[in-house]
Amino acid sequence: MKKFCYVIIAVLLIIGVFMTAGCGKSDQATLNVYNWGDYIDDSVLAEFEQETGIKVNYDTFTTNEDMFIKVKSGGSNYDVAIPSDYMIEKMIKEDMLEKIDLNNIPNYKYIDPAFRKLSYDPNEEYSVPYMWGTVGILYNKTMVNDPVDSWRILWDEKYEKQILMLDSQRDSIGVTLKMLGYSLNSRDTQELEAAKEALIEQKPLVLAYVGDDVKDKMIQGEAALAVVWSGDAVFMKWENPDLEYAIPNEGSNLWFDAMVIPKTSTHKKEAEQFINFMCDPEIAFKNTDYIGYSTPHTEAKKQLDPELLQDKTAYPSEEDLKDCEIFYDPGEFLKEYDRVWTEVIAY
Repeated sequence: MKKFCYVIIAVLLIIGVFMTAGCGKSDQATLNVYNWGDYIDDSVLAEFEQETGIKVNYDTFTTNEDMFIKVKSGGSNYDVAIPSDYMIEKMIKEDMLEKIDLNNIPNYKYIDPAFRKLSYDPNEEYSVPYMWGTVGILYNKTMVNDPVDSWRILWDEKYEKQILMLDSQRDSIGVTLKMLGYSLNSRDTQELEAAKEALIEQKPLVLAYVGDDVKDKMIQGEAALAVVWSGDAVFMKWENPDLEYAIPNEGSNLWFDAMVIPKTSTHKKEAEQFINFMCDPEIAFKNTDYIGYSTPHTEAKKQLDPELLQDKTAYPSEEDLKDCEIFYDPGEFLKEYDRVWTEVIAY
């Protein structure tokens, strides 16, 4: 009987150990991350999971507006998102973001001071920079003989059905406003109407309004000219040496994407852990080296190919940026941008 009792006790202890292990596993955090498509080295996510034991659910979006609507609706509990400057500003105004404790982000020290305290987050409370760049024109040198120094080339009938525009209202309306000599942050209804008329006039020349598919189309020579983000331009130039990138003389958009923690997050501690991991010098280098976008990370930048650092597509000079603007949240005037874009697309 005594032996039998010992056996029973041993079995109960073993069961207890397995139950404890099982409970620990079920309580393990799962981090929900929301990012642009083609905007991370996938191996980084696997490395984070292996290093921390935290599982990552990774979703992608195609525009800031799509991201905003999904987070605002509350239908998904995202712990980390990576929107752009003006959308971060809007999310702060609408009380949609948690403040980030930078004491939990020791790798923040590697963020270049030039990318801190920017207009959308002047007190460094809600965001940690991820990538930055410009919007410009990517063109095929074998198909375009004219100087690509003005947005007006996108209205040249010579290139009918050889032009790709971004399927993004802020970007496509913005470059049109710059072409007309206005600010891309205009809140003037007459200026916005002029941009609408110009986009409608241009529409017969446009082959397509595109997102990530612009990369395949330009690499394969399906179009002569495309409005693109500079990081995508770097990648496309790697793949097709006939391609070149230009920031038009009228100026353009200087943009910043940053990591934020939406108030939908149920794992703020792990979210800060993920953000700090993304700012690790080796991880930051892996990401920028893989996707081709420009990094605000001082140590990651030191590891880049010197040829890339000298490429003005990725790292433009101050002169190149002198007429560029950062997008601001248009506030209530956003409804005018929505209206204009709807009318252009429906025309």
